[in-house]
Amino acid sequence: MMKKRLNIAIVAHDQRKADMVEWAVFNATTLSGHKIICTGTTGSLIKQAFQEKGIQAEIVCVNSGPLGGDAEIAAMVVRNEISLAIFLIDDMNPQPHEADIQMLLRQCRVHNVPIACNRYSADLMITSALWDDETYEPSTPRYIKFSRE
Repeated sequence: MMKKRLNIAIVAHDQRKADMVEWAVFNATTLSGHKIICTGTTGSLIKQAFQEKGIQAEIVCVNSGPLGGDAEIAAMVVRNEISLAIFLIDDMNPQPHEADIQMLLRQCRVHNVPIACNRYSADLMITSALWDDETYEPSTPRYIKFSRE
């Protein structure tokens, strides 16, 4: 169990929700020690799965993605309220809210928030020993002009 309490954003497109619920249940012991912020439907499904298994966790739901949930989580990233984001994206089907999806991904990159877009990277990130290393300080991204000359 990690010593540091994280705010973990969890988002999954419709075709990835079953995968996300399975991942969340698999990682329930770790997740239950943190605050989980989800888009609406994904959060409801994870809450239901946790309740069925008797798992206690703080799960906060924002709007569903197409109704602005991705944008809400992006705003939380900008305000430094998200420690880690897990976003299982459906890369096989077009999304009506693609602009919001890209905004969330971009804000995570700009604000140096780790974001996992598949289960393997999510497992690696959530189990990283760096979360408990009090001496580790992530470097701040630098955006400086590069000259090829």
